[in-house]
Amino acid sequence: MRIAILHSRIRVEEKLLTDALQSRGVEHELIDIRELVLDLHDPGTWRRFDAVLERCVSQTAATAVVRVLEGWGVPVINPSRIIDCCGDKLATSIALVRAGVPTPRTRVAVDEASALAAIEQNGYPAVLKPTVGSWGRLLARVNDRDAAEAIVEHKATLGSVQHSVFYVQEYVNKPGRDLRVFVVGDEVICGILRNSQHWVTNTARGGQASSLELTPEITDLSLRAARAVGGGVLAIDLLEHPDHGLQVNEVNHTMEFRNSIAPTGVDIPGRMIDYVLAVARGEISLAPAQEAAR
Repeated sequence: MRIAILHSRIRVEEKLLTDALQSRGVEHELIDIRELVLDLHDPGTWRRFDAVLERCVSQTAATAVVRVLEGWGVPVINPSRIIDCCGDKLATSIALVRAGVPTPRTRVAVDEASALAAIEQNGYPAVLKPTVGSWGRLLARVNDRDAAEAIVEHKATLGSVQHSVFYVQEYVNKPGRDLRVFVVGDEVICGILRNSQHWVTNTARGGQASSLELTPEITDLSLRAARAVGGGVLAIDLLEHPDHGLQVNEVNHTMEFRNSIAPTGVDIPGRMIDYVLAVARGEISLAPAQEAAR
C-alpha cells in the first residue's frame, strides 16, 4: 500500500501524520503541490497511490489538484466536493440550513446598500466574515451603524473579489469560549474547549485549548453537521447560544490539531491515518451517500 500527502507547507500536523504512517509501516510520499505539473491526459504514476490525503494551505490550489486526481480515479481525502462546501462559509451555511442543523442566523448581500440592510435586519452587534478564509482572519464585529457603514465601504473599496459578497452572521454572545469537535468518518473522536477573553477564540489567535466532555447532544449535532457537508475528516466548531443552545458555526476540512492532542489525550493524526488506510483498502467509499446507495 502506498499513500501520498499533498501539502504546500509542512507544518507540525503534516509531520505528525507522516509519523503515523511510518509507525504503521505504510509506504508514503510527501508531495508539494507547488512543484506539480499535471497532464490531464496522462495520470503517469499517480495511480500507484491507494489513497491521497490533502493537507494544503491554499484551498484554491488544493481543489484544482484534487479534481485532477479524482478525474484519474485516485481516492482523495477529503474529496473536492467537501473542500468546496467547507471552504466556502456561504456554502457551508446553506448545507447546514438545508439539513436542519442549528446555526447562527445568517444573511447575504452583494451590494453595499443591501449589506447595510442585512446588518440592520440581523441587529447589532453583527459579525461580518469573508466567505473564504481561516484562522479567524478578517472577521469584524459590527456594534453600530457608524461601524457598519465604515466596514462595508472598506470591504467594497479595498477588498478582493471574495469580499464582494457580504456574509452577515448573528453575533452569539458565547461564554468566553467555543467548542471544536473532531469527526473522522462516522465517529466523533474528541473535542476541545477554546477559551479566550477575545470574542474570536481560535487557537491561532491565542485561544487556549482544554478537553471537552462529549455529551450525546454534542456528538449528535457534530455528526449531523458532518453529514450535511458530505462527511470525511472534519472539525466542527460549535457555539453555545444563550437562548437557542448549541449551534454549528463552521465546518473545517483541513483542520489543524497540534494544540488538541495533549488536552484530549487522543491520537488525532493516528485516527486520521487509520481512516485514510480504510479508504485505501476499499472499506470506506468516498462517493456521495446518494451514489453509494445505488
